[in-house]
Amino acid sequence: MHRIKTFLLMFSLTLIFLFLGGLIAGEDGLIMAFVFAMVINFISYWKSDKIAIKMTKSQPLSEDQAPQVYKIVRKLSRNANIPMPDIYLTPSQQPNAFATGRNPSHAAVAVTEGILNLLNEEELEGVIAHELAHVKNRDTLIQTMAATMAGALAFLARMGRYRMIFGRRRGKGSGLVQLLAIIFAPLAAIMIKMAISRSREYYADQKGGQISGNPEGLASALEKMQRYSQRSPMQVNEAAAHMFIMNPLSSEGMAKLFSTHPPTEERIKRLRKRGI
Repeated sequence: MHRIKTFLLMFSLTLIFLFLGGLIAGEDGLIMAFVFAMVINFISYWKSDKIAIKMTKSQPLSEDQAPQVYKIVRKLSRNANIPMPDIYLTPSQQPNAFATGRNPSHAAVAVTEGILNLLNEEELEGVIAHELAHVKNRDTLIQTMAATMAGALAFLARMGRYRMIFGRRRGKGSGLVQLLAIIFAPLAAIMIKMAISRSREYYADQKGGQISGNPEGLASALEKMQRYSQRSPMQVNEAAAHMFIMNPLSSEGMAKLFSTHPPTEERIKRLRKRGI
């Protein structure tokens, strides 16, 4: 059911991209939008790991630098029955982590400097198990493609605004439709990306608890990370925020309403209910 739901959401995002792209770009917009969507999906599939690593300024983490991390990742990769992913370090004092890659054979897990300083071994196992669950379920590819498509929709909306300002004047009706498409495109992308990400986070929490054999480790880690995350804001591209286990950006006001992450309190509650 999770896979079906995610497929339907991605399909909806592609349809919205094509429909609104056609409205924004004019008569040839549908063909242009279709070609653009195919190119974006192709690049996202083959380069999703490199895109994510570059966006977050992460660097390779060697075993000499973090032997404990390598020990944990090796053990949990065996538990999950997947190849051991590459390991990266994200230069931020905010406690956080993310996974990326198109499949388990081409995956990477990144941890921040802050999370290594904050969590104990049991809690770090819980976080890494959550990320390996994303890898095993191929959420990393789906989420990167959703983010890329959302970014492309935002780009089309910006191009549409320039077209309306500097382009050829059209009738009032068509101009109004185009204006509505320009306004709705980024909002539609945000809503669908949010739905995809929230659904996959809950499922990765559940599978991560199974991989580590200890849901309480992840629950305790989420509690600590929530307390410390707002003290150390992360400078990260908004398009990459959904990949992290905790929202690295502000979660106040309207930002909380449109967060790609489910409420941390609800995640902790579900984990502890399963651990009883």
